[in-house]
Amino acid sequence: MKKILAIHTGGTISMSLDDQGSVVQNEKNPIDNNAGLGLDEIEVENDELLNLPSPQMTPATMLQVKNRIQQAIADGIDGVVVTHGTDTLEETAYFLDLTLPNTIPVVVTGAMRSSNEIGADGVFNFKSAIQVASSDAARNKGVLVVFNTGIYSARYVTKTHTTSVDTFKDPIYGTLGTVDHDQVIFAQQLIGSEYTEINHVVDGVYMVKAYAGMTGTLFAAIQAARPAGVVVEAMGAGNLPKATLPAVQKLLDAGIPVVLVSRCFSGYAQPIYAYTGGGIELQSMGLVFCEQLNGPKARIKLIVGLSCGKSGSALQEYMSNALS
Repeated sequence: MKKILAIHTGGTISMSLDDQGSVVQNEKNPIDNNAGLGLDEIEVENDELLNLPSPQMTPATMLQVKNRIQQAIADGIDGVVVTHGTDTLEETAYFLDLTLPNTIPVVVTGAMRSSNEIGADGVFNFKSAIQVASSDAARNKGVLVVFNTGIYSARYVTKTHTTSVDTFKDPIYGTLGTVDHDQVIFAQQLIGSEYTEINHVVDGVYMVKAYAGMTGTLFAAIQAARPAGVVVEAMGAGNLPKATLPAVQKLLDAGIPVVLVSRCFSGYAQPIYAYTGGGIELQSMGLVFCEQLNGPKARIKLIVGLSCGKSGSALQEYMSNALS
């Protein structure tokens, strides 16, 4: 019999509609109960680690979850499921992917409808996640996100819709597999999975999104806050308005790492254009192109890299390597 640890952190999956139709937190998690799941051959241990709406998750609370999982690995657990609010689910999942050894299946899931809504999806997603976490086929695939029958890599999955139960998608590579009538089926394998051990998280890593007519004002404000690092969601393949360049250069001159991704939903930033503010100039200035990650995930990766002491060329290599 496989033993799975379910770590609950809060979110819609643990909430309910009140009499006014508002979604509210519960004192007792309505899915902290394995009755009716039909998983008689899997032993599930529940741990109410946190009870937070996911906008209140931070890198520090993500570290708490990571530490709890490492404890469970040391205790000989066969797999882990983390229930989580959907707003920042992809960030926590990727944080765990970067910081946990790839030894047992770790699966993150949640819900888009609270526990007492018609068509509530939490119990189904929870059951599916447990089945994936107990599957031998889920080993060595990095941290996974299971949602609405799909199995996704934490590295690439993102929330695509504010309310749909089919919100989580991988816009680049699609699903790794599916959970179909209690069968866990994989069709793809994640290539490259490294982890970085950290025991704390640095503060002061900021993210800014480029827009038409942007100037250096936001970059100057960030520099005044003494940042540890900055992630920029640039335009298209990785370009910025030329009016931002003096302020960006000041960040670089101060030794602050500036990481660049694309603000586009799919694809990734590359140094292609040679005009002022184009990707080729930005790379020559010292901005680091972070391939195949969106802004929030690039920020998580930069936090992890800085928290383990990387700097200079080592940090640049870490951030630019799409397979780590």
